[in-house]
Amino acid sequence: AGAVPMVAALVSPAETVAVVVTVTTLLALAVLGALGAWAGGARLLRPTLRVVFWGGAAMAVTAAIGKLFGVAV
Repeated sequence: AGAVPMVAALVSPAETVAVVVTVTTLLALAVLGALGAWAGGARLLRPTLRVVFWGGAAMAVTAAIGKLFGVAV
């Protein structure tokens, strides 16, 4: 699962890498959330949104901590 953002980072232009990786990661989370819901026999929307929301929240917290400690992305 970590290969998707890595490939996005490698193929995107340097000036847009953060946006491309963020969008690509959220789309990959949506696909994996839907796949997990489908495999578990659940409806697709709520589990997919839950995975995207919490994945996005984790990315935001990580970025905030990086900014707090002055780590450049």
